[in-house]
Amino acid sequence: MNDPILQVRAIHKTYRLGRVDVPVLRGLDLDVREGEWVAVLGASGSGKSTLLHLCGALDRPDRNGGSITYRGQSMSGWSTAEKDRYRNTTVGFVFQFYHLLPEMNVLENTALAAMVRYGRWGYSMRRRQTNQRAGELLEAFGLSQRLRHKPAELSGGERQRVAIARALMNEPQLLLADEPTGNLDAATGAQILDVIARTHREGQTIVMVTHDRAIAGRADRIVQLTAGRIVAA
Repeated sequence: MNDPILQVRAIHKTYRLGRVDVPVLRGLDLDVREGEWVAVLGASGSGKSTLLHLCGALDRPDRNGGSITYRGQSMSGWSTAEKDRYRNTTVGFVFQFYHLLPEMNVLENTALAAMVRYGRWGYSMRRRQTNQRAGELLEAFGLSQRLRHKPAELSGGERQRVAIARALMNEPQLLLADEPTGNLDAATGAQILDVIARTHREGQTIVMVTHDRAIAGRADRIVQLTAGRIVAA
């Protein structure tokens, strides 16, 4: 078994709502190994999305509230630039809502991740190879006939496939998926899970959060999150 690439240790996360402190994560531990697909299963409000945001360096734990390490490096010691680089190059994000830019076509939305990574000038120098990779990803996901279409011309399932292609654009080490089928009907959701499963067979490490046990069952391993703690694995 591969060593963990992501380790979450004794994580606490509390939000302040008015004058009230609301604890969301309460001493959570989780290991994710390279090449593994882990599903975090839990009801609404159990802390699933908060955990994913912390793993993606979109948020940070409470002060003295545990640690998250990626390949042995603690995120707590990272500068803002290091966190940005981690989010842009190491992690790919897929959310329930697609967050595609309506003025850009499918190819441009997919290549956008490379523009964020390299900057406008760096992207312009790599435009040909970037567009080639974006096109290959979209073709693999059955969207080769949709490259010049805008998001408004796509179905929900097609939009989510574009969002997954964008998340994979920079060849991330870790794919974080937050209820990726939650905005889709059952048949379309199953198609999206097939796309995610394909990336996993190719070696992609995935952490996916969901409230649906049937969806979680597609993963290698399920962990149950209840009241901010992992209660089963």
